[in-house]
Amino acid sequence: MKITRKEFLELSGLSILGAGALRAVHAVKAAESAHANSLPSDSPKKQMALAIDLRKCRRRPGCNLCSQACHATHNVPHIADPRHEVKWIWNEGFASVFPLEQNGYTRRNYNGSPLPVLCNHCEKPPCVEVCPTGATWKRSEDGVVMMDWHRCIGCKYCITACPYGARSFNFSEPREALQQVNPDFPTRSLGVVEKCNFCAERLAKGEAPACVEACPEKAIVFGDVLDASSDVSKALDASYSIRRKPELGTGPNVFYFL
Repeated sequence: MKITRKEFLELSGLSILGAGALRAVHAVKAAESAHANSLPSDSPKKQMALAIDLRKCRRRPGCNLCSQACHATHNVPHIADPRHEVKWIWNEGFASVFPLEQNGYTRRNYNGSPLPVLCNHCEKPPCVEVCPTGATWKRSEDGVVMMDWHRCIGCKYCITACPYGARSFNFSEPREALQQVNPDFPTRSLGVVEKCNFCAERLAKGEAPACVEACPEKAIVFGDVLDASSDVSKALDASYSIRRKPELGTGPNVFYFL
């Protein structure tokens, strides 16, 4: 097919413009990539996680040795009034823990067998987003969601934001409700929030969380979920697991085997 000189020049011009536009696009992408690489990463080097094998947990009906060990280690006060109770690990019914698990056989199988629940140390913790003082934050080195009780002003925003009910408020003086004090861990005061800290003080010494050591059935596994050789990663690879309310996008780091 023959084309005129005018048509040839027009096509040549479009080709030149197209090549220039392509080079510009590549330049923009390269600049964006360089900028992204220069920014600090929010992803932790490690992500500590905990997995609970409910099949093993159910072997001892009514067992709460994990919560007893946790509460004794961290000076968690025993408050008789359920409206004001303070809890780091506690038991809840299957239907309330996993409301969207509609399989009737599963519900029936776990009816009457409360499940241990605790702070999920989320990948995207909403409690951290709403705290106005920085009293709660996520550690960059291992993903553990921590609290500084000296910074807590008792606004309860974090309690409202947490979709798992994992935070407790001290409505009364907690030290008065302690029968025995562990001198190796600080006590709290009236008007502050508290929760599970994945035994950060024990992790610093290379020790496993108190709940892991206390479980007689070895139903609780802990470790770095980003490390394929860790106990928790191996356990998650070997069995199907579920998490609480994953549809919320918080990325819970507590897993359950059914």
